[in-house]
Amino acid sequence: QVHLVESGGGSVQSGGSLRLSCAHSRYTYSSRCMGWFRQVPGKEREGVEAVDSAGGTRYPDSVKGRFTISQDNAKNTLYLEMNRLKPEDTAMYYCAARVWCSWPSLTPIDYTTWGQGTQVTVSS
Repeated sequence: QVHLVESGGGSVQSGGSLRLSCAHSRYTYSSRCMGWFRQVPGKEREGVEAVDSAGGTRYPDSVKGRFTISQDNAKNTLYLEMNRLKPEDTAMYYCAARVWCSWPSLTPIDYTTWGQGTQVTVSS
């Protein structure tokens, strides 16, 4: 059973930066995808960034040029670097994973393992 633990959330002013981390137990599968998602109460969970085993990434236009996903396999950690944050980025951020994956999907239902989430609040 793979476990995911997010950290790094907090409160920041508009234009600021945060880096989220997701520590995970080591995957033995050569094919896997990991992603960051966010959710605001009353709204659907949305994909923010996703990465596959080969390093291919996918992200929506809303975070293009501001957010960057990366992974340190030696440390079993996934990161989300968030710059130029906006109030509309305020949400609970979740790390997710799935195995036997060749396409970094941004669709939450495609992922099987989730962390507990970390809150990000951006004030104007």
